[in-house]
Amino acid sequence: MAIHKYDYGVIGNCSYIAYIDSKAAVRWLCLPRFDSSFIFGSLLDREWGGEFSIEPAENHESEQKYLPNTNILSTVFKGADGSFRVTDFAPRFIHYQRYFKPLMLVRKLEPISGQPVIQIKCEPRGDYGSIKPQIVLGSNHIRYLNLDQQVRLTTNIPLNYIVQKKEFILTGIKYLVLTHGEPLEAPLSQTVEEFLTRTRLYWENWVKTTSIPNIFQEQVIRSALVLKLHQYEDTGGIIASGTTSLPESGNSTRTWDYRYCWIRDAYYTLNAFNSIGHFEELESYFQFIYNIVSNEQSGIQPLYGLSGEKELEEKELPLSGYLGSKPVRIGNQAYKQVQNDVYGQLLISILPLFIDRRLYITRENQEMTLVHRLIDLILKKMDDPDAGLWEFREKKGRHLYTYLFHWAGGKAALRIADFHRDDALKKKAETVVKQADKRIKSCYNAKKKAYAQSIGSEVLDASALQLTNMHYLAPQSPETLLHLNALEKELIGRNGLFHRYVNDDDLGHPQTSFLICSFWYIEALARLNQTEKALGILEQVLQCSNHLGLLSEDADFQLGQWGNFPQTYSHVGLMNAVYRIASIQNRLIFEGTAG
Repeated sequence: MAIHKYDYGVIGNCSYIAYIDSKAAVRWLCLPRFDSSFIFGSLLDREWGGEFSIEPAENHESEQKYLPNTNILSTVFKGADGSFRVTDFAPRFIHYQRYFKPLMLVRKLEPISGQPVIQIKCEPRGDYGSIKPQIVLGSNHIRYLNLDQQVRLTTNIPLNYIVQKKEFILTGIKYLVLTHGEPLEAPLSQTVEEFLTRTRLYWENWVKTTSIPNIFQEQVIRSALVLKLHQYEDTGGIIASGTTSLPESGNSTRTWDYRYCWIRDAYYTLNAFNSIGHFEELESYFQFIYNIVSNEQSGIQPLYGLSGEKELEEKELPLSGYLGSKPVRIGNQAYKQVQNDVYGQLLISILPLFIDRRLYITRENQEMTLVHRLIDLILKKMDDPDAGLWEFREKKGRHLYTYLFHWAGGKAALRIADFHRDDALKKKAETVVKQADKRIKSCYNAKKKAYAQSIGSEVLDASALQLTNMHYLAPQSPETLLHLNALEKELIGRNGLFHRYVNDDDLGHPQTSFLICSFWYIEALARLNQTEKALGILEQVLQCSNHLGLLSEDADFQLGQWGNFPQTYSHVGLMNAVYRIASIQNRLIFEGTAG
């Protein structure tokens, strides 16, 4: 049985993301925002999803790769009648001292050898496939009417070849520029070539300013580029993924919309941005989070929309689904859940604003009031059961992971209090740390010699790895080693992949590994100075990536890919694991000990 891998690369410019398969077909493109309806959505429905493809007439082999250190995608076709290249990119560069990031998908076609015969199809859709636009031909463009905005394809290819889906010989360089809203009103070839050069230079220079360790550099660079693509620059929000309804395993009904911003990801994402030294993106994400927290008085939701939208009503669409997996969902009902770890997540996320001089924004009374509010909310909700990290829909508990972040949030508040000599905050933070510590200890299962998923539970959960990574457990203590051994014994699967848990949940028995758990495991091994073992597991887990180095949300135990894709959580996990290993290696070298 073939291993399931996603056959897609992603391009974007922090305004949109497009998914292009290894045959140069645009399989997913939502405009004008990440969470808008698709314009092309054959990823979820071949009939209703529209099409934007460039197909050779004869059988061809194809090879797809990114131009080095960029988000520009190149697909080369080779066949009996000749070869050609398709270059896909989203323009992004500095123009008039601002970022130029139009809703524009650019495709450049170049013959390489022979006389390749190709066919181009461009059939956009609106309102998740329910609207088929009227087509109007201009002098050198095709307009697609009845959509929410003006959609236009500008090209130097005969328009009737495209409309009639007619095969033709690719005899010279051709361009396809698809725009949403503002059309291209400039010389075609000159503009595309200029945009391509400037976009390539932008990404290359962005990578040059990225701090990377001396191991797994290629993977860290690709992960940083993926993370960058998922930040919606207008507000600074970072989405979990650009897709919806890609199943966690075949026909599992675990099909969720991940085109939103999860507060639970904040700490890990900010940590990754801090490691790579990209403070512009970090500060923009800080501002997004700060605006949300400032506008919430009674509680924080687990997730929000790109502009901080609170209501993300979940609906099911009449689409066939990826590989027939249903339901196809838009929106995410998890916004109504209670996930009380978010308050600690926010406190440790905003900590650098108060103690890192590089990130100085303002530290006036308003900001300290926000810290007081968050610590007060932890105290208020300390014993409230919640849905937990894994967003259980049918049950609540008093979860270890929640208490760990109460504890970490209290520790962060203590540092802020000491820095600002705020005795009232310090007193409340000390109470939080003490109470959270007591409840973490209540999760300990003496029989298994490990910390369980929640108070009174015997279920072990991979999130308990974070007791080590968040510095709650001392790395070399006997308790820590026994705890890790128990988790390994019960949760580790084939190829170094970690189960979230092995018991049934709301939807039955999980069939795949949530990939971030494996990276948490690798971090924990590094924390215990087991760097050689950590490196070996990391090498295995990286085989879960596709042909372009992109990681999904979930992986099966044959290293196949499942869940929404690419998943920022997975790429952030990779980055944080690599930086942790590199840090431990450097320390061990300095101390003159073996890893």
